[in-house]
This record gives sequence, C-alpha cells and structure tokens, in this order.
Amino acid sequence: MSGENTLPRVILIEDSLALGKVYQEYLSALPIQIEQFTEGKSGLNAVLELRPEVVLLDLNLPGISGQEILSRLNEAEFQPAVVVVTAHGSVGSAVEAMRDGAFDFLQKPFDAERLRVTVKNALEKQSLTSLVQSYKESLERDHFHGFVGSSIPIQAVYRIIESAAASRASVFITGESGTGKEVCANAIHQEGDRRDKPFIPINCAAIPRDLMESEIFGHVKGSFTGAAGDRIGAASLADGGTLFLDEIGEMDLSLQSKLLRFVQTGTFQKVGANQLEHVDVRFICATNRDPLEMISQGTFREDLYYRLHVIPIHLPALRECREDILQIANHFLSEYADEESKEFRDFSPEAQHVLLTYQWPGNVRQLQNVIRNVIVLNEGGTVQVDMLPKLMLHGSSNLEDSLEKHASLMHDVGSHHDSNASVMPLWLSEKKAIEAAIEQCGGNIPKAASLLEVSPSTIYRKKQSWEESDT
Repeated sequence: MSGENTLPRVILIEDSLALGKVYQEYLSALPIQIEQFTEGKSGLNAVLELRPEVVLLDLNLPGISGQEILSRLNEAEFQPAVVVVTAHGSVGSAVEAMRDGAFDFLQKPFDAERLRVTVKNALEKQSLTSLVQSYKESLERDHFHGFVGSSIPIQAVYRIIESAAASRASVFITGESGTGKEVCANAIHQEGDRRDKPFIPINCAAIPRDLMESEIFGHVKGSFTGAAGDRIGAASLADGGTLFLDEIGEMDLSLQSKLLRFVQTGTFQKVGANQLEHVDVRFICATNRDPLEMISQGTFREDLYYRLHVIPIHLPALRECREDILQIANHFLSEYADEESKEFRDFSPEAQHVLLTYQWPGNVRQLQNVIRNVIVLNEGGTVQVDMLPKLMLHGSSNLEDSLEKHASLMHDVGSHHDSNASVMPLWLSEKKAIEAAIEQCGGNIPKAASLLEVSPSTIYRKKQSWEESDT
C-alpha cells in the first residue's frame, strides 16, 4: 500500500463510466495511481483534497462544469496539470480553457498512445515545476535550523544537509573554528528520520585522552582508578540517533582503531567489560584541520577517514559570506538584547562598515561573542563604532599576531629601559597569555579558547608540548 502512495496521482473527472474504464486501461502501463469521478462537485472536492499531479477533465459534466472547476483550481494554493478532454464540437471551449491555464487538451476520440504521451508530458511538467519551485524556495531561505544567512555558499550547505539527512551514511564536516560545525551536525540530525532520537555530541579536544575511551564507550565499575561505578558512554546514549564526534583529529591513534571497529560493526566493549554491545548509531564527525594533512603526518588513520568521509560538507568561513554578516549580527543583537533587557536594535553605518570589512578569523563564534560583549558592556538603541572591541578597529585579532605584537612591544620597552634586559621569548609570552585565560575561565579550556579565538585543540596541543619540554 505504501508503494502505491508514492506513485504520481491522476484524477479523471468524466461522467461516462464506460469511457473512464477505457481511459484507465489506456493508462494502465504507466506507473501512476488513477481514480475516476463522474460528477463535477465530487471531482473538484477530490482534487482539492488529494492534490493530484494531473487532472483529466471533461468539460461537459453534471453539476459543476469543467470550465468552472478549472477556474476554481486557478485560485487553489497548488496547481495540478489539467488536461481538458473535449468533443469535436467544443474545441473552442478547449482553447478557452488553455487560456485559463489548462496544460493541454484532447479531442475525442483519441487513441491510447495519444493519451499516454499527454499524461507523461503533464507529469514531467509537474516534476520540473516542483524542482524549480523547490530551488527557488531554497534560494529565498535566510535561516535553516540553527544557521542564519542566505548567501550562495551557505545555501549550498543547506541543500547538502537536506540531501544528507535522508541517508544513514556517515558525514564528515570540515571548516575553520567557529563556522558552526556542531550546528551543521544537529541540522542533519533534525532533518532526518532520527530527529526524535538522541543527538549526542562529543568534543574530542575537550576531554583528556585517558578518559576519552570511557566517554565514548562507557566503563564498568573498578575498570580503572576512579571508576567508582558503571558509566554509560556516548555510544549507548546515541542508540537509534546520532553520535557527533567534534574535533575528531585530536583523538588518540589507539582509540581511532577501536572507533574504526565500532563504525564498521556497530559493536563495542565498555572499558573493563567482556561482552560486546550493539547499537544503531549514525556517525557525524568534524574537524577544523585538513584531514589529508593529518593522514600524511600519521596522526589520523587513513582507513578511518575513508570509512567516515562518505558525505563531505565544508562550511565556508564568514569572510566568504560577507553578505550574511549584518543579517547574523542583527540576529544576535536581537537575541542578546532581549536576553539582557537592553534596547539595542540596530547598528550605526560606521559600525556596519567595520563589521563588513573585518576579516573575522574566529568566524560566526567570534561575531557572536563580539555582539554579546557590546550588549553587556554598553547602553543605547544603536551600536556605535566605539562600542566595538578596539582590536577590530586596528586590524587582525589573530592570537599569533597579537602575541607577536605583544612580544615586540616588550622587546621595545626593555630596550628603552635597560639595554641589557632579557627579552621574554614569544613562546613564553604565549604561554602566559593562555594560562591567564584558563585561570580567568576557572580552568574551562573550551571557554578560554573561545575568548582567545582559537580552537581548544590548539591549547591542548600547546599545553602538551610545554609539559613534554618540562619533563
């Protein structure tokens, strides 16, 4: 029954049951479902309720005439392809019906081939109309799930998400930090048939390596020091839904091999357990690094990459979607102004210019933080240029650039005050800046990374190099 419902629907409105059976026999070779109605009113009601792709419409009907049905359909919110069926003496009426929007007309008597060709043409016309309408609507979208924007690059992302959502295939998302990779993963989940099941995100850069296996697969009591009880891992929690592995490039190689087996078989073992568990999970992963470069460096398994890299999605940087910047900024402005009970509602022309010309190395996340900062620290109805962070007014806000300038400044100061004074090395200046940010955020590294406008993986990597150099 479900197979029938997927076939294109044709409604025949013809008062002669005998002719109707002949037409249905003519069309029996086509992959369609067809129903006949012998009276104008019932036929019109059926068309409005069932929304067929094609209507075969006799003009001479009891009750409501075919011409009146056509006029009523012209006012409907959907437009089927109407093929008018007319006798020899009413060709003029058929021509008038064509002017009123009918797709084609058939003059009685006609043979089976003529009817089949006409109906196939009508179906193809409806299919093309549907595709054009769908494409037009997609170009008019200015938001999609958690995304905001209507530029061509982001519209392409919307369409890939829609296509990928219907599949169970693994998705591999790439893009700079702050471009919305988790938003993309969640959009895929929400668009698919797993939307009512769990969406479980894991940030592989924010969890210590020795705890990552337990975080994904869970553990049993006593399996390692500190395992005071059983723990359900993300793999079990995501059963029936989606498991999102963010910053997957930061995962330890030994754990990558276990993840590969999990992806291949759908089975895994909790840490310290003997029995295998099976779950139904869709995998979505993301990284802000070049996966092929990670493979060449030996930090990412090639076989895991090709197992996960089935549907690739690359998220464009904000600087590549400049026409979206003000729209996104206004979205955050409205949201945070309401949240903070502030009156801000727009940006001055000067502030708009700064927003549009800034390079946004931290992408949408940085723009989001900037708008929140402006609203929290200022009052007013219009965001003025002097309310924006000073760093935006003086060029790059890239951490490495800022640290280099800081180190250079320290060098200049030392030269003026004491020509023999030692200059703080750049790595040490960077280390102090990162440690200060971590301390300010109470040890929350992802939050510190957000403030510094770098990836958490950058901080973890630098901390590890410092620790290794100390040993």
